[in-house]
Formats: sequence, C-alpha cells, structure tokens
Amino acid sequence: MTVARDAAGPAAALRAFASQVHPVFMLPPLAASVFGAVLAAGTVPALGGSFAPAVAGVHVVAIFFAVYTAHVKDGYVDFHWREEDDDHPLTVFGCRAGLVGAAAGFLAALAGVATLGGPVAAALTLPTWIIGYLHAPQLDTNPVTATGGYPAGIALAILGGFAAQTGTLAATPVAFAGVFLLVLTGVKVIDDAKDYDYDRSIDKRTVAVTLGRRRARRFAYALMGVGVFGVVAFTVDGLFPPFAPAGAVAFAVVAALATGREPKTATMLLVRGAYLLLAGLLLAVFFRPLAGVPLPDITVLGGYTYLATEILFGGVAFTLLVRAGALRRALATVAAVYPVAYLWDWYTLTVGVFSIPMRTGVELLGIPLEEHLFMLVVPGFVLAVHETVHDRDKRADTARSGQPARPDGESGREPPASDRSTGPDRSTGSD
Repeated sequence: MTVARDAAGPAAALRAFASQVHPVFMLPPLAASVFGAVLAAGTVPALGGSFAPAVAGVHVVAIFFAVYTAHVKDGYVDFHWREEDDDHPLTVFGCRAGLVGAAAGFLAALAGVATLGGPVAAALTLPTWIIGYLHAPQLDTNPVTATGGYPAGIALAILGGFAAQTGTLAATPVAFAGVFLLVLTGVKVIDDAKDYDYDRSIDKRTVAVTLGRRRARRFAYALMGVGVFGVVAFTVDGLFPPFAPAGAVAFAVVAALATGREPKTATMLLVRGAYLLLAGLLLAVFFRPLAGVPLPDITVLGGYTYLATEILFGGVAFTLLVRAGALRRALATVAAVYPVAYLWDWYTLTVGVFSIPMRTGVELLGIPLEEHLFMLVVPGFVLAVHETVHDRDKRADTARSGQPARPDGESGREPPASDRSTGPDRSTGSD
C-alpha cells in the first residue's frame, strides 16, 4: 500500500509525512511547552528553580506528536471523509499509518514525561493528544470545542511544561495559561470567520456562524481584551514579572491595527501579535528586565500631581472624541451626568470617605478643583473609548457591504429575502 498519493517509494512517503508539519500552527504549542519550563526555573526556586533540558525536551516531543496527530487527522477527515479539501498528500493508508506512528511517538514521550517529570505532568500532557485526535470530526462541529481546542492545547502545554520541571503546579503558570487561553480563543474566533460563508453552507457551527460575524468579532475582541488586561492586573498583583505588560502592549497595538480589517488580514496580524506577546512574556520571565526598578514617582510634581494626570487623560479623551466626530454628543452626556457626580463627590469628601493629598488646594463650590475636572474627564474618557470602538464597527460594516453605515451601526445593505420574513435568524448566525 502506498503512503503518498502522488508517487511511490520511501522518499515520496517521507515527503508526504513531512507535509503534515505546519510550522505556523506547530511552533506556538512547542514554544508554550518551553515557556512553561522556563517559567518554572524563573519563578519557583523553592521547587527546584533550575531548567532541566532533558525533561523539557521530552515534553516538547510529546506536544509535537499531539499537534502532528491533529494535523494528520484533520486532513484525513476533511479530504477523505468530508471531501472539503481539494487535495491531500497522504492516502487513506498513509493517514492511518501517520496516526499510528504519531500515537506511538506520543505514548513513548508521555512515558518519558511521567518518568522524568512525574504523574502531574503526564496528566496535563495526555489531554493534548486527545484534543488533537478528536478535533475532527468530533470537536470541530461545536462552536465551543472547535474554537477552544487549539488554545486549550496551548494552555495545557504551558502547564505541562511547568509541571514536568517541578512535579506540581503553581498560581503563576495557571495565570499565564489562562491569559493565552483567552487571547488565542479570540484570535481563533477571528480566524474561523474567514470561512463564514462556506461553514454556514454546510451547517458547521463555528462562533461566527452561531453569533454572526459582527457579534463574533466583538466577542473575540472582548476575550483578547480580558486576556491583555489580565497580564497587567497579574503584574500589579506581583504574580507576573514587571516587564510582562510590554508583551501585552505589543499585542494590543497589533490588535488595534487589526480592527476593521477583513478576517484573513486580521488573523495574519493577530497571529503575529500573539508571537510578540509570547516573546515579551518569555523575555520578562527569563531575563527579568525592570526587576527591582521602582515605578516612576510622579508625586515630584507636588500639588500639581493630580491635575497633571487629569490633563493627560483628558487630552486623550478629547483627541479620540474629535477623531470619532462625537465631541458634541459627549459634552451633552457629561453635562447631564455632572450634577449627580458633583453631589456624590461632595458628600463622600465631606464624610471622609477619601482624601486627596496631592492637589493644588484650590476649591470651587465646596470641593477641590481637581474633582470638578475628574467628573468631566472620567465620563469623557469612557465615552471616547465607546465612540472609538463603535466607530470602528461602523466602518467595518461599511467596508464589508460597500454602502454607508446607518447611525445605529448596522450595515445599510438590504438583507436577503429569506431573512426578511420574520426577522433575524439566530440559528444561522444572521445579524
């Protein structure tokens, strides 16, 4: 029986098997495994605090075979079963042989992980192969498992790489795994939207098909936003190294560039942003830049400290509102909120709920000048972010439909006749 569909012989078989190694999808899980091992060496000296290359290598091999299994099985199902793909280098026999070989390689590596790293590491590594093997056709038809499978594998690779070095888990690797699970799930939602029309035609329930493209995009950015914020919050909490937010900022910049782009381009940008996030976090954990460096102390401004922060954030809010063409609406809303905010602020200051030491001392209508500005800047900043986010949504809808977006942010395009009878059909993902 032949392995390759286009030729016979050992060289053709080797090329066909090698074709299932997809670096774009293979490298992140392998890097996540190494990241978990480096994390163990850098953050938990009480549990060993040293990097064991042999243990890390065995775990990387296990993750490799788990991802390889997913690639072979996915091609096998999509080409030979579903007939979705136009071509595939492996015959049915070749796919089955590849799956058997990958399973054998994984089991051998898993035994090594259990021997060198302990049962906890092995227990965290085993599900990566299960996810890979069941990805198609069992898991890829459900919006949760189809979207979350690959990110879950990345998270497990981090946890397994850490546990292989230490024999146990800790809060830090769990937090890192959670961040990547959220961010990469968001990226995967955007990626799946590339095939929205085809997936909808075959009733494949991706998040984009289930929620509709616009809601799926919002959901994806919400997940990525929570993940990026988690990096900052965990750094403030002391769980992550001080330099970790640099990686989050790099990803956030790329994610901002990806907003409003069509799914294919957005995915390309976001995948590269995820690489920057991983690189930044790896740098933060391994080299510990900024460790021991105190935060900048802006209280050198004395009584003008609070005022300076308000001018900074007020300037950002003003710029965003002008850019979104929403300055007049925002001013009207802030003016409506101001009386309530003023009474609330006056009361809490009067009864001693809080104090403001770093201020000019200038008071107006019974409260500090800075508090009047605070009541303008904070709602203004919130409205600026709101208008900016929804302005991007409207521009994305306009680009997709080719018609100007209506004021409510919906596309001006007339819905198909099949969708006009009883309203939106949520079962098909229509907006």
